[in-house]
Amino acid sequence: VQLQASGGGLVQVGGSLRLSCALSGSSFSNYALAWFRQAPGKEREFVAHIRWSASTTYYADSVKGRFTISRDNAKNTVYLQMNSLKSEDTAVYYCAATRTVIATANVRTSWYNYWGQGTEVTVSS
Repeated sequence: VQLQASGGGLVQVGGSLRLSCALSGSSFSNYALAWFRQAPGKEREFVAHIRWSASTTYYADSVKGRFTISRDNAKNTVYLQMNSLKSEDTAVYYCAATRTVIATANVRTSWYNYWGQGTEVTVSS
């Protein structure tokens, strides 16, 4: 399984970005997908998760109401729409995949078997 993230860049506070992550090498619909982020000097943290059916999503409290995770099973791609960006959203964003059924927003990075290379998001004031 390979994950390729894209869409990062430089945006001003209050702006929007949409990240994409394409999965290849296996059947996309078998996997639940998530986005994590890691700011300089900090640990990697959970952002959002979506189950294979897209009917269930989980978000970190810090992004609820601003970020939306979605998936297009026909395109083998998961998205993260980020609105009302804040300077504290600056980080490298990683997509991840798992076949584990996750039923909580209190996720652990160890639950995800596959990781993309990361795409950098910088929010400037």
